[in-house]
Amino acid sequence: MLTPEEFQRYNRQMLMPEFGLAGQEKLKQAKVLVIGCGGLGSPILLYLTAAGIGTIGIVENDKIDISNLQRQILYSSSAVGQEKISESINRLSALNPLVKFNKYPTRLNANNALEIIKNYDIVIDGTDNFPTRYLVNDACVILNKPFVYGAIHRFEGQVAVFNHQNSATYRDLFPTPPPPEQAPNCAETGVLGVLPGIIGSMQALEAIKVLTNIGDPLSGKLLVLDTLSMQSRIIKIPKMPEISKITELIDYEKFCGLKSANDITFEELKTLKNYQLIDVREKHEYETRNIGGELMPLSELEKHLPKINRNRTVVIHCQSGVRSQKAIQILRENFGFTNLINLAGGINKI
Repeated sequence: MLTPEEFQRYNRQMLMPEFGLAGQEKLKQAKVLVIGCGGLGSPILLYLTAAGIGTIGIVENDKIDISNLQRQILYSSSAVGQEKISESINRLSALNPLVKFNKYPTRLNANNALEIIKNYDIVIDGTDNFPTRYLVNDACVILNKPFVYGAIHRFEGQVAVFNHQNSATYRDLFPTPPPPEQAPNCAETGVLGVLPGIIGSMQALEAIKVLTNIGDPLSGKLLVLDTLSMQSRIIKIPKMPEISKITELIDYEKFCGLKSANDITFEELKTLKNYQLIDVREKHEYETRNIGGELMPLSELEKHLPKINRNRTVVIHCQSGVRSQKAIQILRENFGFTNLINLAGGINKI
């Protein structure tokens, strides 16, 4: 039952006969989990909050960096350095105090995913990495929850609804993850700031369609949008039962090739003695934030060869762990280095 204030607040969408009072009451009863409140998560959360979702859970453990502000519209310059999850809930509560927010200031992983997701009606993924997408997909398959997917890369975006009314899952679209060096993310390849606003808004729309049972959701379909030409296409995703069947969660970083015997965590790095630390990001990234490594960009790695020590441990890092793995591969295969360790997850994991 809606209150007089809710009737006023949501009047414009309730005027539509396809939506009406019944649709608004469904949103009020709904529980939606959003993974990540960054570029995609910002518009997702803003529009779901404005629309009147009853309960919204947010999973996020990152802090606001100045480089986020170009696309993460939940935050202001004064919030740089603050916890994203707390800042986002403050902003969203000011937008609509009638919504209940549950916060999970943690990284979603195989140990906590099922416990967190089980209490929600639908999950929306706002992250930008393959391990989390496979994790969210598998947890949703096990718990029989629909999963709204979104992805962005430079000028192109994708949206789909997985595991809805026995539709295809993420594994039907991507049975196996790409090699780490071919797995793009915003930190490595860049993104036009407007793009996550477009794709995140579409994800919020798809979630509302699923929750209110209106329209034709992108179930078993992938929408691909090229914003440079404003051309879009919809690709049907066939369901392959032998691939989609999931019974347990696994180590997703290992599954995606992001973990090896030569990886080291930041906590382990702090205990290491007598090592050389190399940062293979670009100069502008290094100047924005660094952890004291020697700057040797991947794009010009060979010219720095004389500076790379062969007689002690060398730890190589980048933003997310992709370029550092590529650097290690080049140095091992082409120049015979045997003393290299990758900082798993790069600066993003610190």
